[in-house]
Amino acid sequence: MTGPTGDRVPRVVSLVPSLTEAVAVTVPGALVGATDWCSHPVDLDVARIGGTKNPRIERIVEIGPDLVVANEEENRAPDLDALRAAGIEVLVTEVRDVPGAVRELDRVLTACGARTRPRWLDEAEAAWASPPVPGHRTAAIVPVWRRPWMVLGRDTFAGDVLSRLGVDNLYAAHEERYPRVPLAGLLAAAPELVVLPDEPYRFTADDGPEAFGSVPCALVDGRHLTWYGPSLARAPRVLSAALRAAQPRT
Repeated sequence: MTGPTGDRVPRVVSLVPSLTEAVAVTVPGALVGATDWCSHPVDLDVARIGGTKNPRIERIVEIGPDLVVANEEENRAPDLDALRAAGIEVLVTEVRDVPGAVRELDRVLTACGARTRPRWLDEAEAAWASPPVPGHRTAAIVPVWRRPWMVLGRDTFAGDVLSRLGVDNLYAAHEERYPRVPLAGLLAAAPELVVLPDEPYRFTADDGPEAFGSVPCALVDGRHLTWYGPSLARAPRVLSAALRAAQPRT
């Protein structure tokens, strides 16, 4: 397929939902494959190649992409090595904070055939340059799984997002990025707020808040908390509203 300038657009398979959405809306026609978890854009019509942790390598090779885009956290090194061994170029991103997300998105979109920076990425960078910050900071825990309980630890993109919105992760200095902590330990940390996203575990009003007694719980959109793509532009506003709604007025 050729782009608007007549140049050939690379055939791309994405193993990361965030990158799938970013490439799909920026370089139409570039994507030829994506994981089963790639839910945006909602009308995405490409070959499905399995999960982020268990992609069907043979199917990807059969599709014959010019490039596979991946992430060092979401995808397993043995799968990426297998793709390279099959002669496929693999671009691996590392995203630990908002500035890093912007840099990596620039890199991925350029590799996927974008000739200019998309407007949504400019808007996202501007939105995060001056996000809405409350008058006081709040100490919180951020569970991402239940049975067993797992929370955000050190050096995570979602943790950086929350920090920029006035939320201090009580496990930000933990040696693990996603530590398993028993519920008793989470309560003993004395959080002022519990942030409960709807992915990867789907916390809801009926599944999650009851475990934390009287501690305020903010149910947040996991896509705005953990995805780095077009949703970044709205994330400061959407997340700030959810955080404010959960905390008692002072």
